[in-house]
Amino acid sequence: MILSRNRLASGFAIAALCVLAFGSAGCRGKKYENPINKDTQQPDKVLFDKAIKDIEKGRYEVARLTLNTLMNTYDTSEFLAKSKLAIADSWMREGGSHAMSQAEAEYKDFILFYPTLEESAEAQMKICDIHVKQMEKADRDPTHMIRAEDECRLLLTQFPNSRFSPQAAQRLREIQEVIAEGEFRVGDFYHHKGSYPAAANRLQAVTDHYPLYSGSDQALWQQGDSYARMGPRFKPKSIASYQKIVREYPLSPLVEDAKTILKEMEAEIPEADPVAYARMKYEQENAVKKGMLAKAWEPFSKSPDVTLAAKSGQPTMTGLRPTLPASIPLPPGAAGASDVTISTQTPGAGASTALDTQPDARLNQPPAGPAPAGPAPNGPVQTGVEKPATAAPTVEPLPANRQAPPTKTKKKKAPKTSKVSAEKK
Repeated sequence: MILSRNRLASGFAIAALCVLAFGSAGCRGKKYENPINKDTQQPDKVLFDKAIKDIEKGRYEVARLTLNTLMNTYDTSEFLAKSKLAIADSWMREGGSHAMSQAEAEYKDFILFYPTLEESAEAQMKICDIHVKQMEKADRDPTHMIRAEDECRLLLTQFPNSRFSPQAAQRLREIQEVIAEGEFRVGDFYHHKGSYPAAANRLQAVTDHYPLYSGSDQALWQQGDSYARMGPRFKPKSIASYQKIVREYPLSPLVEDAKTILKEMEAEIPEADPVAYARMKYEQENAVKKGMLAKAWEPFSKSPDVTLAAKSGQPTMTGLRPTLPASIPLPPGAAGASDVTISTQTPGAGASTALDTQPDARLNQPPAGPAPAGPAPNGPVQTGVEKPATAAPTVEPLPANRQAPPTKTKKKKAPKTSKVSAEKK
């Protein structure tokens, strides 16, 4: 026990020393990524070299003043594009939320003015990195996760042949791992709470939209259990969830349990997909293991853990959209619709609605049908024509997220009898 405590204390001490070392050094002294190696003594080149040295030494404000002087004085210089990119890089190296916002604006201006240069793809990659650095864990604010996903996806669509495309694809897989983890935690919360329609809706969106998520097999397992608890109407959806585990995640530890449940449901057990088997085999062979320092620092870090993110496969190129739970009834002809639309009808178009044709319910009008038996105002008694009663088809009610609490009935107390009345009796 004492030895484990000493090891833990030493781990914390190492982490603290590393933080102090990185905090004191920062980005100062780091070589600039995009220097100009042209050996010349032109005035604009001299100004550019001076600004680069200031950036490397951490004098960012002085470097930006020098670069702005270059751009305003030598408006036809061949170093204009490099100078504008260096201004954005200085903001990014400075760090902080304000500096990151300024860097993003400068990078977007660079892409707007120089879209055909190779550095435009690099600028877009750095915009993605800006939001990745500000990402938090899966259970926190997802603003920067969504922005990072959009910016990395934009690089793959706008600069598909760039040398940064493989890096952006891997970064996108890591971002989507964090987003999927957040959605899975919400679905897991609903599942443990007993809100099975909400749980199935969340888990269905995760497994359909992010198939590369490392916890997709667990999400499918809870998804199948949620559908099974929603009644016999959703049994096909439950079977499809367990079959997807067997077919698309053949190396998952839940495969044998899924096969057992499929046998109990008398459902077909599919064969494993060879492509999915090869992908999962590759992921297991190239898994990244955490070091001792990373495990010790993880509880204190706000950055998400992306070591379980996929290393292969095509990332999803569309954003996650909210879906409707399966327990919500849809109008006829709108199966699978997930958007709410509003349509207006102009008066005088010749079309009639229920408000125009049906009587007003507030007037307490008699229901339409055969006349009840009774004395007629000017004639003999008339009896209505009786129709044979037909049993209405029973429709199973849809499951609800919240069940009504049981009503408590108050017991009536017996009246108390006085001693006088008891003696008289």
